[in-house]
Amino acid sequence: MKTFTQHLVGKRHATGRKAFSPRTGTQGKSKLTQGAGFSERVVAIALSIPKGRVTTYGRIARAAGAGPMASQSITAILGKAYDAGVRGIPFHRIVYADGRIWISARHRKDRMKLYKKEGIEVDKSDKIKDFYRIVLDFK
Repeated sequence: MKTFTQHLVGKRHATGRKAFSPRTGTQGKSKLTQGAGFSERVVAIALSIPKGRVTTYGRIARAAGAGPMASQSITAILGKAYDAGVRGIPFHRIVYADGRIWISARHRKDRMKLYKKEGIEVDKSDKIKDFYRIVLDFK
């Protein structure tokens, strides 16, 4: 069975360009999102968030071509992609608009290790330190 984004890999658009492959590491909104549906664009954008940076649910929604209310669907879309076999989704790099992280007791230890490994500091109130310096805006 194909994974969530496999149907994009290796196919060509009507323009003759190859579709996005999450394995290539291609970055930039235009290359990530050309010819894909909203869910596929969300997955591609999430996969492009570099180590040591964070972005918000709203920024992902806007970069994928939707309005601010669509930010509420980002976690569900990424969760479905993960369940469909897409690995490497950096859930820990996607935060709330005010820099707060989503973290459950079950995942706290592992998430905090990931933040430390990537040089992302989290304060005692579960907010990213220097949030506005490391937040990624998609142009």
